[in-house]
Amino acid sequence: MVFEGSSAAISHTGKVRSNNQDSGYAGANLFAVADGMGGHAGGDVASTLAIQQLEQLDQVYSSTDDAQASLQAATTTAAGDLIRAAKERPELAGLGTTVSAIIMVDDHAVIGHIGDSRIYLFRDDELTQITADHTFVQRLVDSGRITPEEARYHPRRSVLMRVLSDMDNDPELDMFVMPTLPGDRWLLCSDGLSGVVDEPHILKAMRLGLPPGRTADNLLKQALDGGAPDNVTIVLVDVGGQHPLSSGTPTIVGAASTPSGVLIPAARVNRPSWLHPVRQAANEPSHFEPAADYLEELIEEDRRRARRRRIGWIAALVIVILALTGGGFLAYSWTQTRYFVGADEDSVVIFQGVQQSIGPITLSTEIEDTGILLANLPPYQRSSVERTINARSLADAMAIVDRLRAGEQAVTGETPPPTIAPTPTPTNTPEGAAHTTDSEVIG
Repeated sequence: MVFEGSSAAISHTGKVRSNNQDSGYAGANLFAVADGMGGHAGGDVASTLAIQQLEQLDQVYSSTDDAQASLQAATTTAAGDLIRAAKERPELAGLGTTVSAIIMVDDHAVIGHIGDSRIYLFRDDELTQITADHTFVQRLVDSGRITPEEARYHPRRSVLMRVLSDMDNDPELDMFVMPTLPGDRWLLCSDGLSGVVDEPHILKAMRLGLPPGRTADNLLKQALDGGAPDNVTIVLVDVGGQHPLSSGTPTIVGAASTPSGVLIPAARVNRPSWLHPVRQAANEPSHFEPAADYLEELIEEDRRRARRRRIGWIAALVIVILALTGGGFLAYSWTQTRYFVGADEDSVVIFQGVQQSIGPITLSTEIEDTGILLANLPPYQRSSVERTINARSLADAMAIVDRLRAGEQAVTGETPPPTIAPTPTPTNTPEGAAHTTDSEVIG
């Protein structure tokens, strides 16, 4: 039966490129996006030839098997068209295109895909990527070498592993069938959208519940606001839903919308000037299909990058550990220049260090038990000692102890024993100086 729903298609050159190499199609039962590659004119021709073959599939099918067979045959024919175009026009050699297409058959979607254009499904308020990119970086993601976020900015993200091109007359498409439900929204797009607008922002636009045309405009605006370095093509398809089909006329956008027979001009040789420097990126291909030896070089380059990244992380970790260790040592050394007077069970004690501790590590050590009993101190002095009394130096700590002894004498009426300063932390003293001190004591 004829598909019931609504759709919209839109394509834009973007902010950098000088021509649109994308093509899109939204019909009664067929919906497709093709992203051309091969230079200024080659990409235009490739995506146009692909859409021209695919649009013949916009009809009612009795089964999903028939639709799959027709989709495979159409892409194979399109590959033959690309091969002939390259032979007839040598300047087009190396042209190719991605293809992502959906044929609606009753309550099922027949999907064919090759390249890095994408198909998403918005269902139950969630967005799911249905197709897998046939790219070098996707292979790295699948093997766990890089993360999906790293793939978005990888320098080789434009390298395609599979594409419809003039090099292969039997293209290998991903072909599968998925059930559809009323309320589903399908998004087909070139990487001009998915490479600039991330999935959370696409999902946010979908959740607004706007008609397909307004949603497509919203997504295109986000791509343009993000710089749109590549062509942007969007096809949105609603299954049933609240937005009825306004017209049964197929919509063709992008390069394929050029009337048949119109010649595509060759690229002009830009002449740089100091007022208007040449923007080479505008005419450079956004994708390319590499030779086998080139892929081996890329794999080795990625391995080297991974090794450098590991070495960098290890070096950074070592530096952090050394910095923490050095900082900890300096901090501990500083604490050992501090003193305080506190309590140890029932007596007054002089401590070296600070009162704090780090987990099980205590930052203070007892250097003298003064023999002053807490029970013999006036209440206010006893309370101060239990809370600890900070001292600026060992001499300051001894002075505090002398005051506490006076307090003890006032309570007990006993004469305190003479205060003997504790032995300070040993230091390196010149030998001669030591002898002089001894002789003075003896004398």
